Amino acid sequence: MANITNDQIRDALIPYGFRPDSAQCQAISCYIALLLKWNKTISLTTVVDPMEILRFHFGESLYAAVCVPILKGRLADLGSGAGFPGLPLRLAVPDLSLTMIESNSRKSAFLREIVLELSLPRVEVVRERMENVPTDGATFDFIAARALGNHANTLRWARDRLAPSGKVVLWLGQGDAEEISSDPLWKWVAPAQIPGSDRRFILAGSPIQ
Repeated sequence: MANITNDQIRDALIPYGFRPDSAQCQAISCYIALLLKWNKTISLTTVVDPMEILRFHFGESLYAAVCVPILKGRLADLGSGAGFPGLPLRLAVPDLSLTMIESNSRKSAFLREIVLELSLPRVEVVRERMENVPTDGATFDFIAARALGNHANTLRWARDRLAPSGKVVLWLGQGDAEEISSDPLWKWVAPAQIPGSDRRFILAGSPIQ
């Protein structure tokens, strides 16, 4: 387990609208410990202080559950990397089903290890580039991308795979948020500034049919 207490975890995450129970705190602590262990051999995060991981990775991810909001349904996390934002949202929202799409084989192995360690049902890891993921008729209620880049490709992919009332959710800097929110093919809500951040926003929107 990471060397942080349940109270520290709760205090760090309250500004992001989430107050974890004891089981969720233990899962978060286990996640951080495993992340730091794997990070010694593969590049998963440049943030290595457990409290900063809580705020920057978990807090930023979890804030989407409040401002979008995300309460249930199917979520696709594109370019999951170390599992953010998908896994924190799955921990916080028990009724959520999660598909994590990550092309890097070692990062995918880490994601599978985390899912196994935390005994999370309704979580799938797909080791593939997003453009090569078969459509097979499946749709998602939410498609999330945090620090993925190439937003035009993300939005093209999302249009074909969102449920009729589905939303794409992006974690962006201020400039990208302003640029993307002017896309006339999408209906965007106002960007939500992430607590504790000067220029980081969550932008959610639906395609205009």
